[in-house]
Amino acid sequence: MELDDIDRVTVLGAGSMGHGITEVVALAGYQVTMRDIEQEYVDDGYDSIKWSLEKLAEKGIVDQTPEEVLNRIETAVDLGEAVSDADLVIEAAPEQMSLKKDIFGELDDLAPEGAILATNTSSLSITEIASATDRPESVVGTHFFNPPVKMDLVEVIYGAETADETAETAYAFVEAIGKTPIYVRKDVNGFVVNSVLGPFGDEAAWMVSGEEASVRQADATMVHERGYPMGPFELSDLTGIDIGYSVRKEAGKPIPPVVQEKVDAEELGQKTGKGYYDYESGDGADYQPEDADGEFDWLRIEARMINEAAKLIGDDVATAEAIDIGMRLGAGFPEGPCRRADKLGLDTVLEKLRERHEATGEDRYDPAAYLEDLVEAGKTGEDASEGFYNYGGEGGERHYTTINADLNEDGLLEVELDRPERLNALNGDLMDEVVHLLETTPTEDVRCVTFEGTGDRAFSAGADITGFSGMEPHEAGVTEFFEVVAEYPRPTLAKIQGFCLGGGHELALACDLRIATEDSEFGFPEINLGLIPGGGGTQRAMRMLTDARAKELVFRGNRIDAETAEEWGLINRAVPESEFDDTVEEFLDDLVHGAPIALGKAKQVMNAGRDQDLSAGLELESQAFGLLLTTEDMKEGTSAFMEKRDAEFEGR
Repeated sequence: MELDDIDRVTVLGAGSMGHGITEVVALAGYQVTMRDIEQEYVDDGYDSIKWSLEKLAEKGIVDQTPEEVLNRIETAVDLGEAVSDADLVIEAAPEQMSLKKDIFGELDDLAPEGAILATNTSSLSITEIASATDRPESVVGTHFFNPPVKMDLVEVIYGAETADETAETAYAFVEAIGKTPIYVRKDVNGFVVNSVLGPFGDEAAWMVSGEEASVRQADATMVHERGYPMGPFELSDLTGIDIGYSVRKEAGKPIPPVVQEKVDAEELGQKTGKGYYDYESGDGADYQPEDADGEFDWLRIEARMINEAAKLIGDDVATAEAIDIGMRLGAGFPEGPCRRADKLGLDTVLEKLRERHEATGEDRYDPAAYLEDLVEAGKTGEDASEGFYNYGGEGGERHYTTINADLNEDGLLEVELDRPERLNALNGDLMDEVVHLLETTPTEDVRCVTFEGTGDRAFSAGADITGFSGMEPHEAGVTEFFEVVAEYPRPTLAKIQGFCLGGGHELALACDLRIATEDSEFGFPEINLGLIPGGGGTQRAMRMLTDARAKELVFRGNRIDAETAEEWGLINRAVPESEFDDTVEEFLDDLVHGAPIALGKAKQVMNAGRDQDLSAGLELESQAFGLLLTTEDMKEGTSAFMEKRDAEFEGR
């Protein structure tokens, strides 16, 4: 079965995951049946979907009415009725192996031949679930993250007998419903995200158990020094201390004493009012930046997570890129562990693991063979030009982790900011990768460059604030990134959908042209952080707008809508989403097929002349005009005009 063969989907389960998956599938335009064992469960799930859709519509997040989406959803209690004409079944029952095997045994008898049978599980063996059927090749894992409507990641997991066609169609389906899939090519415990995330809480718990650190010190360090969205103990309180305890117990791993103490005392986190923090009489996770005193050994935690990633890569379970995407989207990490490892140096990571193993003899510090092999081969990370990723050394092509880039045969270089979990916020990696791309792509191959953000929520919501921690005053200021974009010798166009704020707004202003959907928002919120735009925003805004309007944007830190931005002259066009692609295409047609030398000279003269008096600007224009008279493109343009045909410029 291929993606085009999927018309009807059935979701088994109407609980939080089941109704969430149903909503996502229906939003994507599929006919979907939601089934549960009791009518009241089905009704509750349906009501939850209706409520969610109404909220999404109120906030303008979706452009469909709740009624339109609900019309694509049917409900059922009878399993046979629910799956009789399903092309894809997604089981979302509770995490009990016996229950899931019972369901799949029934599906084997009731679902159509050729249907894909998917299980939404975060930890159970796909292979064992598939053993309940006579068609294990059609069974695949699709691990959605909670809540499915908000979380972008889905792990697509192979069982031992899952056919490539089954997994590939499931992967394509996940993309079709607007989510980001990653392959988990072997049925390992914890899959990718939970395997790598495990040491985040586990190692911190061992350190506190050994009185080497405090709970607040660990959480504050990992958040305020290392940029994680929450600390390991705060996260454990949120998810339930008993959950992590059960996972360790089932995997046969030793339990850190501090975890055992909390479970024995039934202090399981937020749900019981008390865990590592007090949520009833206290202030909850009340750690402060000053609790990060620089003494906490954060490398122990990160080295173990990196080691787990290396095991997965070495065992052909997942690629470094899939792991990093998974941890960014599924766990909210500021960057993937493989990318972070390449920055730290794989030799540094290996040294820490060996040091701990020698000191304790604990198996959890055993280095992965793949990690040892990389270090032995001198592939120790970014400084060595290769580690988990290639950074362009030894003739290798650099692997980008925060942008996607494509240069087509017409010379259109499309750059996509790919940090959706941070609303495409700019960080050091992203800016470095854009600069590298622009500086290493042969200019003669490029006619035009576009910038856009992944998804339709944000072009870029600003600079990643976690990147400011520890920055010295002398390290701040206008970065090379904005100047490289502004001075690039080919026309640049920002395709703006959603938030265009702060550093993202400055990137858009560094481009030559800006087209936005009507629901986009623009602004410089830096003043609210006690900062000012630092990527040229103050200066470019002053040159593009009146003084009063530029200062209003910077001083007040407020947002303006796309219509206002167009009226002020900040963008070229504000158009309905339905007209966005066509409008962009009209601009690009002129830029890509226009005379490249003339376009480059026009940009150079206009940018340079803007800051000079009129006579100096006219002199620049005259010099460029004279040079263009000698080009083959000018002769072609003149001939095409006389012959009433379209010119075919070659940039000569």
